[in-house]
Amino acid sequence: MLLALQFKETTPNHRAEPADVWKARKFIEEHSDEEISLRETAKAVNISPNYLSEKFKQVTGVRFVEYVARTRFQNACDLLRNVNLRVSEIAFAAGFQSLSQFNRVFKRFSGKSPTQYRAGPVYAGSTVKILTAGQEKTRKNA
Repeated sequence: MLLALQFKETTPNHRAEPADVWKARKFIEEHSDEEISLRETAKAVNISPNYLSEKFKQVTGVRFVEYVARTRFQNACDLLRNVNLRVSEIAFAAGFQSLSQFNRVFKRFSGKSPTQYRAGPVYAGSTVKILTAGQEKTRKNA
């Protein structure tokens, strides 16, 4: 019974996350600092890119590219704590292909530039707002 309750909390629609979507998410998290494509991820999971795209959106509620961007954004937030790293170094270390892409994505999710974010009171235990499609979501910093 406990196992069944854990599966209900896995996905928004209260069903266990399909293995192919779980594998895709893990692949993205493990390779987020590299160039990632839907085709490459689908190949790693051994399914078609179209199927992965549809299934990923259905299960996670976000498009593949959005998930990749969010993962990289969260990694960049962690890296911004290191004041010895330049913002440009962080952008590429987090997997962004250009500094302008990094700045655009960062501003979209946080409402601030990376430099403004770093200058603010960001420390362990603080709450960071992540903006998404007109909504605000919060995540707790580790």
